[in-house]
Amino acid sequence: IVEVVDRSGGFNFVRHLLKTSNKRALLWRIAVMTFLLSAILDNLTTSIVMIMLLRKLVPSHVDRMIYGAVIIVAANSGGAFSPIGDVTTIMLWNMNLVTASGIILKLLLPSLVSMVIPVALLQFMLNGELSVAMADGDTIDTDSRLTDCQRKAVFILGVGGLISVPVFRAITGLSPFMGILLVLAVLWITTEVFYRNASDDNEHTTGRVGSLLSHIDMATILFFLGILMAVNCLRQIGVLSLTGEWLDRTSGGNHYIVTAIIGVLSSIVDNVPLVAGCIGMYPVAEAGAFAIDGVFWQLLAYCAGVGGSILIIGSAAGVVVMGLEKISFGWYMRHITPVVIAGYLAGMVCYMICN
Repeated sequence: IVEVVDRSGGFNFVRHLLKTSNKRALLWRIAVMTFLLSAILDNLTTSIVMIMLLRKLVPSHVDRMIYGAVIIVAANSGGAFSPIGDVTTIMLWNMNLVTASGIILKLLLPSLVSMVIPVALLQFMLNGELSVAMADGDTIDTDSRLTDCQRKAVFILGVGGLISVPVFRAITGLSPFMGILLVLAVLWITTEVFYRNASDDNEHTTGRVGSLLSHIDMATILFFLGILMAVNCLRQIGVLSLTGEWLDRTSGGNHYIVTAIIGVLSSIVDNVPLVAGCIGMYPVAEAGAFAIDGVFWQLLAYCAGVGGSILIIGSAAGVVVMGLEKISFGWYMRHITPVVIAGYLAGMVCYMICN
C-alpha cells in the first residue's frame, strides 16, 4: 500500500508543507511530520520518504546529518504509540496484549515527550537560513500520468485505509490483516481505473499494483519469520519463562526497570526478537500489569520502540538513514545518544505520572 502511494506521488504534499528557509523551523516541521507519518506507515518507510525529501531541501551534508538523526528519533517515537506504527506494536496488538485505543491514549504523550526533548536540544546545533531552497518546479520521482486530484485520491485511500484498520477490527472482530487486504483491494481497483487508458508496455505498467507486488521485500519478511520461529522454540522448551522469572527476581518485580533494560537492549539488538521473547516470558493475566492493556505491555511497546533510537544501529530506521546519509556510529553516539536518553527517560517519567 505504501509503495503504491509513494509511486503515485501521494507524498508530494509533504514536500510543500516542509518548505521553509529557516533551519530550525525546518527541523521542527520534519520532526512533527515524521512523527505523524510513522504512526500511520512503518518507521522504515517513513524514514526513506523523509530522507528523499530532505535531500531536495538541504544541500549541506553536515546539516542533513542532524536532520537525519531527528528523523530517526521522530520515526521511532511515532511508531511506539500506534498499533500499526512499528513491527513490535503490531505484534502486541495482534496477540491481543494491547488494544488500539489503550496504546494510543496511554503512550501518545510519553512518545511525544521522547521526541520533543531531543529536538528541542538539537535545534541549537542549527543556525541561520538554508542556502538553497527547493525550487517550485522540483519534483519527486513519481508517476507523471496521474493528475493532482488522482494522486490525492490514492493518498487518501491508502493512508486513510491504514488508519481505519483498527476501526475495521473493532467493528468486524476479524484479524487486522484482512482489513489491510481490503484496503489493498480498493486501492488496486482505483489505480486500475486511473490507468485504464494506459498502454500495456512496461513503461505504462510500472505504477500498477500488479507490478509493484514484485517489489515486496521478501528477505525482510523471511527474516522476521525466522526470528519468530526461533523465539517460539525457546518458549516451547521453557527458556523464556525461566528468563522472565530471573528478571522478576533481579528487579524485585519492578516493571519499569525490566522494560527500561529491554529498551536499552533494543538499541543494540533488534527489538523484534526482544518483544517476541517478552511475549513468551510472561503469560497474559486477568488483571494487573500483565493483563490486556496492562502497564508491562504498554511500557514494552514504548521502551522497545523509543529505545531503538539510543544507538543508530538500534532500529531499521536508524540503519537505513545511516546508509543513505553516511552518518557514522561514533558521530551519532557523541551528539545524538545523550539527548535521546534524556527524552527516553523523560517519556518514562511522563508515563509514570500519567498512571
